[in-house]
Formats: sequence, C-alpha cells, structure tokens
Amino acid sequence: MEEKKIKLTFPALFNETVRKFGKSGAYAFAGEEPVSFEEAGKQIRALSAFLEKADIRQGDRVALLSTNMPNWAIAYFAITFMGAVVVPILPDFSVTEVVNVLEHSEARAIFISSGLLSRINGFKSENLKTGVLLEDFSLIFSEKNLPKFNPAAVPVGNYDVKEEDLAAIIYTSGTTGRSKGVMLTHKNISFNAFRGKIIQSVDENDRFLSVLPLSHTYENTLGLILPMLGGACVYYLRKPPTPPVLLPALEQVKPTVMLTVPLIIEKVYYNKILPAFTEKFLMKLLYKIPFLRKKFNQIAGKKLYKTFGGHLKFFGIGGAKLNKTVEKFLSEAKFPYAIGYGLTETAPLLAGANPKNTIVESTGPAIKDIELKINNPDPKTGEGEIWARGANVMKGYYKEPEITAEVLTPDGWFKTGDLGVFDGNNNLFIKGRLKNMIVGASGENIYPEEIESVINNFRFVAESLVIQQKGKLVAYVHLNMDELEKKYQHLKHDMTEKYEEKKEELLTELKEYVNAQVNKFSQINKVILQKIPFQKTATLKIKRFLYT
Repeated sequence: MEEKKIKLTFPALFNETVRKFGKSGAYAFAGEEPVSFEEAGKQIRALSAFLEKADIRQGDRVALLSTNMPNWAIAYFAITFMGAVVVPILPDFSVTEVVNVLEHSEARAIFISSGLLSRINGFKSENLKTGVLLEDFSLIFSEKNLPKFNPAAVPVGNYDVKEEDLAAIIYTSGTTGRSKGVMLTHKNISFNAFRGKIIQSVDENDRFLSVLPLSHTYENTLGLILPMLGGACVYYLRKPPTPPVLLPALEQVKPTVMLTVPLIIEKVYYNKILPAFTEKFLMKLLYKIPFLRKKFNQIAGKKLYKTFGGHLKFFGIGGAKLNKTVEKFLSEAKFPYAIGYGLTETAPLLAGANPKNTIVESTGPAIKDIELKINNPDPKTGEGEIWARGANVMKGYYKEPEITAEVLTPDGWFKTGDLGVFDGNNNLFIKGRLKNMIVGASGENIYPEEIESVINNFRFVAESLVIQQKGKLVAYVHLNMDELEKKYQHLKHDMTEKYEEKKEELLTELKEYVNAQVNKFSQINKVILQKIPFQKTATLKIKRFLYT
C-alpha cells in the first residue's frame, strides 16, 4: 500500500486492504480459522450501525476494556470508522484507574470482555449510557431500548473522517504516577505504522502472534495497524502468555513477526538458556572462553528459533531497556531480534532497526521523516534529553493544556523525558529516564537503569530497583525464589535459619559483585530484599514512583 496515494485514516486504509487482500485472513485465535478482511469489514460496518442506534456520534468517546481477541480489532475500527474516539483501557488497570479513565474521558459507551466486568461493577455515570459485551456484542446495559446486534446491518451515516481527527485517547499507565490521556489522530497512528513498515516489510503471507495488550500503543500501532496495511494475519491467545499457553500457540501459528518487551526474553534466557551453560562445572569454564561461548550461543539460538515456530523474521523488543547480557546472547545466537524506541505520545515509534542492522545496546537511528535531537547535550559525553518532531507527535494530553505546554514546544518538539546520546552513525543509545537520573555528591550523573542491568545479571536475581536514600544508593532486589529453593533445598528442610543465612550471604555477595563492576560514584551502599515482585506497567517496567 502506497502511503502518498491514500488518505491516512483508518477507514480509507482498511478499505484499501479489503480491495487488495479481501480474501486473506485478518484476525483469529491461535489454532483457529481466521476471519478474512472482507468478513471483518462487514462486522465493522454492522457494529458501527449498532453504535449509531446507541446514539454514538462523531467525536464521542467509546471505551474499550478487554483482553486481546479478534473482536477487539472489530470494535476499535467500528468506533473510529464513524469518527468517534476510542479509549482503550489496559486490562491490568485497577478498578480505581478504570473509573478515573471513564470519568475523565466522559465515555458514552464501553465495550468490555466478560472476565473484566468486575472492573465496572456498580459504576454509574451521567455520560456512560451503553455497555456491550465484546465476545458477542450483546448488551450489558443501556438507557435506550436497543435492538440486538445485527451482523447484517449497515450504518446509515456517511462519515467523512479526516486525517487530523482524533482517533484515540490512550491513558498511559506510566511509571510516574497519575495516568494522562494522550490524544492521537488518525494520521499520527497511520503515519507511524507506515514508518514501521519501512523498517520491516509486511505482506499477506505474514503471521503475527500478539502477546502484548492491544490497549498499549506499541502493540496497537505495530501489532494491529501495521499488519492491516500489509494484509497480514494477527493471531491472539485465549489465555495469558504463560509457557503452557505460548508454546503450543507458537507451534500452531509459526509466527513471522512478534512484538515483545524485554522481560519476556530475559526470563527465557535466565530460566532456560543460561542454566544449561552454567550448571556443570566444565561447561561453565568452557562457556567463559569467547570463541566457544559464541559457538554454544549459536547452537542455543537455533533451538530457541525452533521453539518460536521456526519462521520468525522479526522479533521486536521495545517498551523498556533490554539487559546487555541477554542482548549479547541474542546477537551471538543470530536470533532475528530488533530493538525499537518510542513513547505513547509519539504513537509510539521514534527509532528502530531491522534485525539485519541491529547495533548492540542501541535502538538504531531515527525512523524516516522523524527528527530526533539531543537537547542541551553535555559537552563531555554528548548526553542530554531526547527531543522528537514529526507527524506522529500527539495533539496533546486530553483536558490538560498546562501539562501539554510543558512537553510540547511552540515549534513542535516533544520533550521525551529520556536521556540519550548518538554515535557517529546517528544510532541512538538510551541512558535512562531524566526523572530517574540521580545526581551524585560531586554532581555526577548516575543512571539507576545501568546499575540495575548489572544487578540483574547476578545469579538468582529476578529484578531490581536502585534508588537514592539519604544521599546513598540502595538496591531493592527481588530474587527468583524457585531457583533459590531448588539450589538450597536441603537447607530449607533442615533449618530455616540456615536457609535465611544463605540468602543474606547471597545479598552480601551481590553487593560486592556490583561494586566491582560499576564506577566509584555508582557504588551500592545497601542491598534490601524485595520479598514480592515489583508492581509493573503494561510493558513490564517497574512503577518506580511507588518505591521512591
């Protein structure tokens, strides 16, 4: 599909896909028969007709609270094709967060999946008039005497949707506290999806396996709009992507494209791959020899590729920084991974590379037609805040002109709040969040994310968080208790005291290990055991604001 020849709105782009790939599969659950783009188009029109009867008009907000399923895509397009505004809500939002979004957006209707109905139990609002079950489009509640959903219906209205019309308000779960409603237009999202297609071409033979929430802009733009542009089919899981669910799905779908977050592949590496190389003493010694390590990693890479279905050409990783050791493994294993960088406010993609051009620890260069610059760079290091400008930058935060003015300059630059640096080939390297950066006693910039990366490489560490307390660096560490219990099983049964002693020894060892690897002003003063997992965002980043 040629971007320049067509209007950058969802209805125009979808109609073009139906014209070209109408009979191709569009959406399905893994292991099931996909609905074609032609059939999906009919369902979208029927649902738009249903929304008309519920008095939804152009510009009205309609919430979408559901786990991933083919009908998520149908509802998303039905809302936006008629010029209404979709408000996708993350399925892991708490009742309070869901209520805040519904009230703030003044949503007039909601599509919701059966498993999440408890999130709106007892919620009353003068705006919210209609509730629809997403699985079958049956009515949950309505102020009007609405007829049943009719799959053969067609909308009465003729909707002229424009590129600059608002398509979605996405409430970020964010790692910095209160959710903000990011206003994205049809053009913001469509332009960004086309730029993603330049990095990795997609056609009607491609199969996406979706494991991240569609209500997150990363999966939404690159896992829903982008495949639609190329006529590719997207498969969804009926349950959360745990190994017993994911492994058979990978075998059935044999995906060519997957989008994930670092934590998913990091878990695979630390729980499955690394133990195979470190459990036996001889193997551990051999794995330390660079030449042999590369050979072993290549063998492991082939097995991993087979586990993912054996047809992957693009394994996208975004949403947070990937652990350096894990990335080194993926690179040496010749696994087709690619790193991307973006934010909800930029719909989301700002920088990225194809698996063939990946540079270890870099997100790659700015994507085509998007300007990136380092504002006010440090004269010594070249580091500074990343600013972005392009057709993908949001209109602003919904009902928040003051906060919008803080991040958008009059000449269109968006202040990302991320710190980065470019190398000589314009590849971007992310250092961390500006808000997370700690200024040391002598004015040094300390990036907690870099220290956490070292901590997370230590045995038995599942995740960590580094913060400053009373001028000292403190590391909160959550251990992989299953692995630890396996290792010290004999002690646990004998005496709890001895087992606890081992944990304390491990934390002391961890502190020494980290301090031997980081510079003088990044030294950890104290390691504290975090007994339960940290609370996380949709892209599995720790919600730092809860712990600082």
